[in-house]
Amino acid sequence: MGVPKFYRWISERYPCLSEVVKEHQIPEFDNLYLDMNGIIHQCSHPNDEDVHFRISEEKIFADIFHYLEVLFRIIKPRKVFFMAVDGVAPRAKMNQQRGRRFRSAKEAEEKIKKALDKGEVLPTEARFDSNCITPGTDFMARLQEQLKYFVYNKLSTDKMWQKVKVYLSGHETPGEGEHKIMEFIRAEKAKPGHNPNTRHCLYGLDADLIMLGLTSHEPNFSLLREEVRFGGKKSQKRITAPEETTFHLLHLSLMREYIDYEFSELRNHIGADYDLERIIDDWILMGFLVGNDFIPHLPNLHINHDALPLLYKTYISVLPEWNGHLNLRNFEKYLEKLSEFDREHFSEVFVDLKWFESKVGNKYLNEAAGLAAEKEADSALCLAALSSSERMTGEGKGTVADEEEEEDDIFETEFRQYKRTYYMTKMGVDVVSDEFLATQARCYVEGIQWILHYYYHGVQSWSWYYPYHYAPFLSDIKNLSELKLTFDLGTPFMPFQQLLAVLPAASMELLPECYRHLMTSERSPIIEYYPLDFKTDLNGKQQEWEAVVLIPFIDERCLLAAMEPYNSKLTQGEKARNRHTECAIYTYDKESEFTYSSPLPQMFPDIIHYIPMDAWHVPPDHVSGRIDRSALYFCGFPTLQHIKHKVRSKKSGVVVFQQSSRGENMMLEITGSDAETTCDEVAAQTVGKSIFVNWPHLEEARIVAVSDGETKFSLEEPPGVQRVYDRPSTPPPTKVTCLSDKEQKDWLKDVQGITEHYLKRKGIFVNECEVLLYGQLLTGRKYVPKANGVVELEKQWAKQVLPFAHQTVVKVRTRMKNTGNLFDTAFDVIKEGRVRVVFNVPHEPQLEPLIQNQHKYCVKYSPGYVLASRLGITSYLVSRFSGSIFIGRGSKKNPCGEQRANVGLNLKFNKKNEEVPGYTKRTEKEWLYSAAVEELLAEYLDRFSEVFNTVSRNSHDDVFYEDDIWPGEDQNGAEKVAEITSWLKGHPVSSISRASCDLQVLDSAIVERIEEAVEKTKKSTRKVRVTVKPHLLFRPLEQQQGVVPDPDAEYRLFDRVVNIRESFTVPLGLRGTVIGIKGAEREAEVLYEVLFDEEFAGGLTIRCTAPRGYRLPPCALINLSHGARVDHTSHKLTAIVKPQPAAAANFNSNRQLGGLNHSPRSPFIPTQVRPIQTLTHEERLYQYFITNLKISKGSQQTPPPPALPQASTSQSDGPLSPQSFAMVSVGVKSFVFIASILISFFHDYVLCYAMLCYVLFCSVVSVILAAKINVPHGESASPIAPPSANFSNAMMGSKVSELACVCVGLGMTPPDFSFIRSRQGLVVCQVKLSNGLMVHGPQCQSENDAKEKAAFFALQRLALIRTSRVFQLVSFRRSFRQLGLCTCLISRNNF
Repeated sequence: MGVPKFYRWISERYPCLSEVVKEHQIPEFDNLYLDMNGIIHQCSHPNDEDVHFRISEEKIFADIFHYLEVLFRIIKPRKVFFMAVDGVAPRAKMNQQRGRRFRSAKEAEEKIKKALDKGEVLPTEARFDSNCITPGTDFMARLQEQLKYFVYNKLSTDKMWQKVKVYLSGHETPGEGEHKIMEFIRAEKAKPGHNPNTRHCLYGLDADLIMLGLTSHEPNFSLLREEVRFGGKKSQKRITAPEETTFHLLHLSLMREYIDYEFSELRNHIGADYDLERIIDDWILMGFLVGNDFIPHLPNLHINHDALPLLYKTYISVLPEWNGHLNLRNFEKYLEKLSEFDREHFSEVFVDLKWFESKVGNKYLNEAAGLAAEKEADSALCLAALSSSERMTGEGKGTVADEEEEEDDIFETEFRQYKRTYYMTKMGVDVVSDEFLATQARCYVEGIQWILHYYYHGVQSWSWYYPYHYAPFLSDIKNLSELKLTFDLGTPFMPFQQLLAVLPAASMELLPECYRHLMTSERSPIIEYYPLDFKTDLNGKQQEWEAVVLIPFIDERCLLAAMEPYNSKLTQGEKARNRHTECAIYTYDKESEFTYSSPLPQMFPDIIHYIPMDAWHVPPDHVSGRIDRSALYFCGFPTLQHIKHKVRSKKSGVVVFQQSSRGENMMLEITGSDAETTCDEVAAQTVGKSIFVNWPHLEEARIVAVSDGETKFSLEEPPGVQRVYDRPSTPPPTKVTCLSDKEQKDWLKDVQGITEHYLKRKGIFVNECEVLLYGQLLTGRKYVPKANGVVELEKQWAKQVLPFAHQTVVKVRTRMKNTGNLFDTAFDVIKEGRVRVVFNVPHEPQLEPLIQNQHKYCVKYSPGYVLASRLGITSYLVSRFSGSIFIGRGSKKNPCGEQRANVGLNLKFNKKNEEVPGYTKRTEKEWLYSAAVEELLAEYLDRFSEVFNTVSRNSHDDVFYEDDIWPGEDQNGAEKVAEITSWLKGHPVSSISRASCDLQVLDSAIVERIEEAVEKTKKSTRKVRVTVKPHLLFRPLEQQQGVVPDPDAEYRLFDRVVNIRESFTVPLGLRGTVIGIKGAEREAEVLYEVLFDEEFAGGLTIRCTAPRGYRLPPCALINLSHGARVDHTSHKLTAIVKPQPAAAANFNSNRQLGGLNHSPRSPFIPTQVRPIQTLTHEERLYQYFITNLKISKGSQQTPPPPALPQASTSQSDGPLSPQSFAMVSVGVKSFVFIASILISFFHDYVLCYAMLCYVLFCSVVSVILAAKINVPHGESASPIAPPSANFSNAMMGSKVSELACVCVGLGMTPPDFSFIRSRQGLVVCQVKLSNGLMVHGPQCQSENDAKEKAAFFALQRLALIRTSRVFQLVSFRRSFRQLGLCTCLISRNNF
């Protein structure tokens, strides 16, 4: 059941309700329940706005399986896994289902018609009709068979699934999915041995799951759902891959405490009679009054108009007068008090009508009343209605003038007329009699009673339903105390009966053929229930999907009578679908050995093991139990009670859903203790210990430092050590330092950031923050073998250090439960010695040639001015049209409305930092565009050049207008805009999904080449037998999931990796290649796109031809290429540089060469390498000049320059390194040409020699640095060494060492590096040189990267300065000759 806008309102009202799911911090759950229909809809029609979207049934089933696996892996239930698909619903729900299906069919038809009118060509395949997700259809029958197979498969192959009981309540079992789940929970609670501390997790998208979870009164209950993003465009493609979905846990333990705060005022009025459990029951009842799937909302009560606070304040004002809580008698009193709002609301309408009457000179008319009845209040509800009775009493004590009495009589008369018009226009009645109003009141209260039974006890009547589209006024619901409300249980509809009751004629293909004519034939006795056209009424709502669908309620007796003659014509298969079955339970039995045939053998293989199915029945006499108050606090189920605080409601604009909330927020203010806390006291209690941070969603962290803004206490540990000092006998090694001015400013920024985050996101006032704690968050646990043979499960901590306010940390005594032996007792644990292992090692694909030649397959990108010059337009137009351009109606001087059309290409998104792969790419300085963008702009310019002309003339405008672009009388601007938008939507670029600019990706053409390389070596494997120490073997264990196996591993594109997670969609041990890297602020949140060597069920098509791609975090992978890179003694090939032959005598075989940049973002192109012995005489002359530069590194002695090399015809096979080739590739012909010109111009060989030497020096350094700047850290080339006969053995190392080398060569002291860290954790490096030059680098993730980039920028600046000095010295050519200066021109003192 859905309650529109309830989830958003409740999340903004109580900001701390939800938290983002983090795999290593999810609480342990005993039971996981899935409301399956949300998953089915998400996987079958993710984007209804796209009329071109098509999907196969096999793909739907595979996606559903994949989604189930991901949810199971996230929660990891210990005892029960319950999957519930909606079955035949109660008749009260069918009316809502009927309206929803009629509307979806009509909307789909309108969208298709609109697309065809625009000339769009739609696919020939039939579109997926979402109405088939209804019990009894062929699709649901096939899905049920697939789900059975899926359960068999997982129980037979997955160890985690074998530990739980699996319940599958399919579409053949009557009842809504979430209510079948609640039946199960009530049945379990009724058992004598039920554990009151059972931990529940319920997945679903309906907002009323909050109410359903609270009806259980279970203390440890959480809801799992996808992140909700409000305010987005409907056309925006939704993400269907669960790996890319952010999941939230909504904790009902916090919801209970927030409700307690909401009604805490009652404690002062009723004292000991205050019972939170009864308050929660009343709170659920009040939620029904704003409408749901069974009854409409009361007039003028809308959630987004603050209806819920009105209900709560009314409840608080009247509860002390009652004897107990809400029952039928008290409910009447509650509605009577609430009905004062009806008059208060009408008084606002009445004032407007009186003003209107004074203007038009007419008395109040029924037509005006009808309009007023349909118009809802746009402003928030006036809560002053609560005190109106007191105000009226005060007015009665005085003397009331005759005019006021007459005005009151007029008001009451008009109010009755206002309500009468509402009933006549909305419900179509001619006479609004007392009997009619009594019937309205009875039906509405019956609905409230039926829903209460449905929530707390299950279905009490399958046939009852609310027979009106609208609800009565509050003031007309009275005389309730004497009502006798009883229900006849009846029986549920059969599946085909429900299909005919809820489906529109447009979906008649989903029915058995013998029934279809009942929807379309004019002679059908029920044809009136299937209108082809119908009206909708917003009834005070704002969104079209909230509108009331005005179609007739189907008559059950007429429906069954019309179907009766045709029931005998059903086929055997159709009769098999038209039945009810019970819920099935599956448990693993390793003794069974039966074959269960796959229903889709082409996609899924047959599986072994057969699990017998048993029936499940829910006992009807369920009795609710009370909460065990003595229960322990379970980690992961948050509570607000750990820290002292005060509560108040205030409009604070807390940001929960990407924008500030407009209503009141329940704000918490931390009060703290009266005693002052000093920095040294806090340090003594916390440094080196583990505590819990980020209240109320506690996360464990290891504290490494404490600071008060002046002094800092920090751990003094060796690098790589992360020890917890929790024993008094081993105090932590601590050092005390005073903060510098810069560190004090950083401390203040940290305080400001923490305070703002708590206030704007969590709704918590931290108040003054005196002490900050710096800690490393827990990332998981890992088995670590100790020296004495003991294996311990150690906590693993993040490398990143984060600040936390002292007021928000909690020291909780934790008690770990004894889990028994870590390993099965049937096996021996190896504590010493070695293990003999046999590996099946596949041959690795040869990716080195592809890396070196990737420029042939990469998409080439160019700056905007290059495209502009080719197209003959300005670069401004390229930038503008590649983004968004809005065209409004009318003209700039006379705009017509606010409707705007976006006619831009939408290929770049600056604010969202997104790009469209293959079309645009963002760098640190500018946007780059591919040839495809050029072709698209050329076609755009050819078709609609007038748009370009207008934008060019009005470059400062944000919005352009139709009449300004097409001013001619014979030109229709609206048609032109429609033509442009239709052309853009029909272009393939409109269907390409955009990606984050932080995502490094390989283009699809390169991915295709990787697939080809893998296919060549896939069939060849070899067996390897090795004897290793036990600690060198990695065993995937459930307790270690979330821990990064190799924290020091560095990932790059083309890296070879292996999946090491068991019970995962990707098979354990499957190898693959990294084809994309999606960055994140935290290392654990990084995702790697991997192209695996083989296809597997649930695989994604990430720019590949087969479903073999997947996105994985670092904790799921071991990087094989990284191991090869760091192993300097290994002769294994790497994926970076082509290895040198063993015969090359001029190379050191133990030296690992760095490579040319292999990132597809690099503009530099690697080329082939020639042996040095094959160089011509001119090329050797070029090397001679390079040799004479006399650059040395550090204290290294500079040898004398060798003699000028002579031309040689001897050749050898020794290859030239890529770095040396980068120098040679400058071009010998260009060198000789420039030399000849300089000599002829200056007639001075010495001066020309000096100039050429230095210019070549600057050029070579720039080329080398440019070719190396995008090489990831750790892949730098060899350092520049003094030239010799072994010339190619010396080149530059990292940019830092290169800068130091150049500074020494220029007579300067080594550079000075300092770092600036931003609040987001990014690092900027500052370089100071002794010549006064200061350079800042870009923002980077680590200090090493920042240092490298800053050194590169400094080298560039040095090259520019030195080049300018050369040309200054040229002007003094004669003076140089007179002074006899020769080669000293390039000495250290001058250059």
